[in-house]
Amino acid sequence: MLKIKDLHASVEGKAILKGINLEVKPGEVHAIMGPNGSGKSTLASVIAGKEEYEVEKGEILLEDKNIDELAAEERAHKGVFLSFQYPVEIPGVSVTNFIKTAINETRKAKGLEDMPANEMLKLIREKSEMLEIDRKFLSRSLNEGFSGGEKKRNEIFQMAMLEPKLAILDETDSGLDIDALRIVANGVNKLKSKNNAVIVITHYQRLLDYIVPDYVHVLHNGRIVKSGPKELAHELEEKGYDWIKEEVNA
Repeated sequence: MLKIKDLHASVEGKAILKGINLEVKPGEVHAIMGPNGSGKSTLASVIAGKEEYEVEKGEILLEDKNIDELAAEERAHKGVFLSFQYPVEIPGVSVTNFIKTAINETRKAKGLEDMPANEMLKLIREKSEMLEIDRKFLSRSLNEGFSGGEKKRNEIFQMAMLEPKLAILDETDSGLDIDALRIVANGVNKLKSKNNAVIVITHYQRLLDYIVPDYVHVLHNGRIVKSGPKELAHELEEKGYDWIKEEVNA
């Protein structure tokens, strides 16, 4: 699904990623953990194609095709979805209208006509019921006045509707209470399949109690310094990131 080879990237001339190698296969969930400033959100942004980040070296392959030269919108059309740590508000644009536009733009990029209205309504109904989303919620302006949990639930709804091949959840647990965390994690788990893959970026092990990863990778100073099974997250919780730093510097 995703292959990253010797990826180096910078922002405003400052090197952030310093040789990332990562392979994520269909059906897998990978967690990326690490202290503040280690490069986790930069990695998510670079995969998604945010233009303020400069790739200095290396390549990113999605389904064995190089996507380095593609803009963020083109990567989204190819099936890359990035949830934001701080989703933006768009007053006057309802959740439903936003998602209709997003789906039809993706279809247009693939040479397809707009999704028929009855199909769209059926899909919205199915996905909102699956994620236990109140229909009134869908008529509200996008993220305007939403709580942290509502913003994150909305992103999971977008993910459900768009059905991406690769979903990247960048600190989606940030600011969530335990109930909101469960709702978001439950949505992600329902959307997992053998045909898609998920990358979960988080500081804390608690999210990984709900979205159980196949692999955990620890990012430190722009490099993946340790990888292992889900138990690695528990080890980090017990020992802290200083343990990793000591291992790296040993």
